[in-house]
Amino acid sequence: MPPPTLVWMRDRGGRPALTEERIVRAATRIADAEGIDALSMRRVAAELGTGTTSLYRHIVGKDELIELMVDAVYGEDPLPEPGDGDWRGELADIARAFRRSLLAHPWLAQQASRRPALGPNVIARSDHTLSVAAKATPDATKAGMIVDVLNTYVLGSVSGELAEAEARRTTGMTEDQWRNSVGEYVAQVVESGRYPHFNRRVIEAGDPDAETRFEFGLFSLLAGLSDVL
Repeated sequence: MPPPTLVWMRDRGGRPALTEERIVRAATRIADAEGIDALSMRRVAAELGTGTTSLYRHIVGKDELIELMVDAVYGEDPLPEPGDGDWRGELADIARAFRRSLLAHPWLAQQASRRPALGPNVIARSDHTLSVAAKATPDATKAGMIVDVLNTYVLGSVSGELAEAEARRTTGMTEDQWRNSVGEYVAQVVESGRYPHFNRRVIEAGDPDAETRFEFGLFSLLAGLSDVL
């Protein structure tokens, strides 16, 4: 069975671009609010007040729709202007922008963890990030690994924030309410004295917010890259 033709390789001329854009925007609204599992061609058609068949004149199916959504998200913000050579600062800004996109579109993290999308906005943003990494090293392989490590860090860091948001949505409990609900058990663990380092974490350690934790990890990552390049 021949592989499917990528949407980016098909002749998309002659189709009303606004209609395709409206479909993608509607699908993105649904996925942002309800998750990617709630997305279907029928659901998007209902959102737009049209028949499902009319969507298939522009988009082959859900997989293609998601690829278009990913590319649209990557194109939401303009690419940064060329920097002054401070590759650490530029990579930090790229990481922060990626984090903002993932938090604004929670479904994106799962898609970004899969095989890379190949839309024009995705490729343009990847090319820009590689151009910044190239300032750190002339080795194309190492530059590619820098980008991979950066993306992996952002995805891993944001996964905790997304998990907390999902837990709040499904349980109706804030993080503080959850902590209160397990407080008695944690107190028993502390009183047992069996886990001294866990006790220190509970009793002595501060409780930095998500952004502070993200920035600490990002600083550590970039410092580490400086040491190995």
